[in-house]
Amino acid sequence: MEQTDSSRRLGILIGGSGLIGGTLMHYFKTRAADDIDLLVPNSKRLSLREPEDIRRYFRKNRPDFIINCAIASIDSEPKLAYEVNYQGAINLARAALAFGIPYIHFSSAAVLPSGEDLDEGAHLPLTADLGNYTKSKLMAELTLRHMHEQQGLDYTCIRLGVVYGEHDHKIQGFSRLLFSVADRAMPVLLTSRGVRHSYSNAAKLPFFVHHLLEHRAEFSGQTYHFVDPEPVELAELILTIRAYLELKTPREIFLPYRLARFGRGMLRKVLRLLGRFGIKALEPKELIFLENFYESQTLSAAKIAASGFADPASAATVYGAIPSLVKYYIPRWEQLNLITSFKADFAASDHRVDAFTSMPGLLLQEINQESVRPLNGLDGN
Repeated sequence: MEQTDSSRRLGILIGGSGLIGGTLMHYFKTRAADDIDLLVPNSKRLSLREPEDIRRYFRKNRPDFIINCAIASIDSEPKLAYEVNYQGAINLARAALAFGIPYIHFSSAAVLPSGEDLDEGAHLPLTADLGNYTKSKLMAELTLRHMHEQQGLDYTCIRLGVVYGEHDHKIQGFSRLLFSVADRAMPVLLTSRGVRHSYSNAAKLPFFVHHLLEHRAEFSGQTYHFVDPEPVELAELILTIRAYLELKTPREIFLPYRLARFGRGMLRKVLRLLGRFGIKALEPKELIFLENFYESQTLSAAKIAASGFADPASAATVYGAIPSLVKYYIPRWEQLNLITSFKADFAASDHRVDAFTSMPGLLLQEINQESVRPLNGLDGN
């Protein structure tokens, strides 16, 4: 068994290589290291697809809580989605139940229907025609609720909207949108006027997870939407990114949904044809959830606002994060040759000065979000 300070609690985090898991790992190992030891096994040491891995690892380490951020890709085939997103998540819950410890499970707005101000009680009906990702995440939620009601599982489910933050190596959520605009893969707007979505700030999540681990009586058996209080209009966000990147595309032309759906259908036919010749090509992830681009889905943040959790940066928005996310992602995508048509000197220029001149509102939000953190090198001690 790995040695830990007996005065500290031991947690196991599954999915530490992703955006959410990596953010949580950094927080608990730097800001909460005095009272929490966190183990973050990789898939070679603990595979959710292997129940014996889970049994062996948990018998060896005997944790005080479990956090599950692991997901199979949104375009995964049925077997992988089932084994990771559903069966793996439930096997972790069964381990938590066996040890009598809290289980923190991350879910997704993908389980929700379209609509405005959706509360935590809403979810799609479980049907065979749901996508693999949506179906597996929904089934995990339903089984966790059943285990709480029937066996007393101490769990909290956290539903996320469109996630934004640094260190997203899989290019999902907001990063996928930023990538599409930066790579000029979106010549026109794939949405309609007024379509809005809810966004989740990855940097604030660790504070919520730490809080709910400390206050189980309030949060046990509950589902919470962790989203920014105000939803965002998709077209406005895309055009803001375009302006910040100083690009001419996408043009401010709204592509009708019927035409977008027709184009996706034609692409799928081409991909199937290529498959017959042994050429494997995947549908762009932007198109997998095409319907969501044309339908509003906003999550109510009222429940979390009424809880005992104090948001450390309640005014933070995805708009204020755009400058720092651009500065983080664009150079990395260029180094990986994922973006080849972008200006090479973009990352080197002083965009805060440019924003001060042309987009002061965006710069104001960025500085406001930074202002809640101490100046580097000064901690008040």
